Amino acid sequence: MPSLTVENYVKAIYQLGLDRGGGAVATGQLATALAVSPGTVTSMLKTLSESALVEYMPYTGVSLTAAGQVLALRVIRRHRLIEVFLARTLEMSWDEVHEEAEHMEHAVSDLLIDRIDKFLGYPSVDPHGDPIPRADGTLLNPPTTSLAETMPGQRFKITRVVDQSPEFLRFLTNSGITLDALGTTVAKKQEAGLVVVRVGDHETSLGMPAAGKIQVVEL
Repeated sequence: MPSLTVENYVKAIYQLGLDRGGGAVATGQLATALAVSPGTVTSMLKTLSESALVEYMPYTGVSLTAAGQVLALRVIRRHRLIEVFLARTLEMSWDEVHEEAEHMEHAVSDLLIDRIDKFLGYPSVDPHGDPIPRADGTLLNPPTTSLAETMPGQRFKITRVVDQSPEFLRFLTNSGITLDALGTTVAKKQEAGLVVVRVGDHETSLGMPAAGKIQVVEL
């Protein structure tokens, strides 16, 4: 069974690769994401390359092999199903489940995760709207748009929040912005870099960077 460190590396490479549109991930980015030194990253990437989990090109970056991607999706599947389990069965809030799942994702077997999946009724997304990889490794990622791209008068449904820091999620909760909530874009103030939205009884002004972290489907 892969070590905790190996699993953390392949998961981080996968997620950073998505942010780059599938391109190679720079070692400096990986070092920042994992809070380790660049030298530590370089040493570990050589080990992962020898295990055929990554393709590492010095001065260019690193990308996952097919085997590395399979492992990354297994770890992500565990993480997101644990989040759903904690939210539904222990009633933990969406700003609490991520950190707990980070610790637990390496300690559970794939057999247990499959049982949890069945127990939960095979959920398709986690509490933040992130898609959950299926047991066969497939991952459905339906098209969405960011809240920052909506125009005044546009109605929307919130489907995903990509910034899962507790502080940001608590801010959204206090503003009535939760997963599956319906809302309307009231105004865009380009000169101030703001978008004003109404969700339920709450009207909230969001900076464009914050609004860009909220994914919606237009109604």
